[in-house]
Amino acid sequence: MMDSVWLITGAAAFGAGVLNAIAGGGSFLTFPALVFAGVPPLAANATSAAAVSPGYLGSTLGFKDELKAIPGATLQREVIVAALGGLMGAGLLLVTPAQLFSGLVPWLLLLATGLFALGPVIAARSAGRGQPAWRLPGLLAVAVYGGYFNGGLGILLMALYTLTGETRLNTVNGLKNLNSFVLSWLSVAAFAWAGAIVWDQALWMMMLATCGGWAGARLAKRLPSRWVRWLVIGTGFLMSAVFFSRTA
Repeated sequence: MMDSVWLITGAAAFGAGVLNAIAGGGSFLTFPALVFAGVPPLAANATSAAAVSPGYLGSTLGFKDELKAIPGATLQREVIVAALGGLMGAGLLLVTPAQLFSGLVPWLLLLATGLFALGPVIAARSAGRGQPAWRLPGLLAVAVYGGYFNGGLGILLMALYTLTGETRLNTVNGLKNLNSFVLSWLSVAAFAWAGAIVWDQALWMMMLATCGGWAGARLAKRLPSRWVRWLVIGTGFLMSAVFFSRTA
C-alpha cells in the first residue's frame, strides 16, 4: 500500500508539472493525491504548494527566450509584486479558517476561465493602448490568491496577461510560470516556517514536478496555440465544476 501511495503522489506531481507549464491547474492533481495519502487537508494544501513550486522553475527555464524579450524593468516590477502577494496570501491562509475562502474558489476559477476565453476579443479592442493601469494591482490580487490557495493560479495569471495586452501565448506562459515560481516559493517558505508541510512527500513530489515542468514547457511550444488555449479553457471549466461539487 505504501508503494502505491508514493507512486500515486509521484505521478500526480509529474502530471501537475506538465499541466502547470501548459495551462495551469496542477494542484488539482497534487492536492487530492495527498489527501488520498492520508495528509490532512490544510497540510495537504501547503504540501501541494511545495510540491508544484519547483515545476514552475523548470517551465520558466523552458520559456527563457520569451522572457528575455521583455524589458528588464517590467519583469523586475512584476516579480516584486508577485513576491509581495504570495507572502500576503500565505499569511492569510495561516491566520484564517480555509472554509471562509473555499466558497469563493469555484467562482474565481469560473470567472478567470471566462476572462481567458474572451481575452483575444478584449485584447483586440484595446490594441494600441499599451498596458492598462490595473495590470500591477491585478497581479497583486492574483498573487494573494496564489499564496492562499494555489489551485487555478495559472489560469488566473493567463487570464490577467491576456486581458492586459499580451497577445503571444508563449510570452503569457513564460510570465505565468515566472511569477508563479516566485510567489509559490515565498508562500512555501511561510508554510515551512509554520510547520505545515509534510516534507517526505513534498521532497519526492518536488523532484518529479520539476521534471514535469520542463517536459510541459517543451510540449507547450510544440502544440498549436489554439490547442493550448482550448486546453486552458477546458481545464478551467473542469476545475470549476469540481470545486462547485465540493462546496455543494
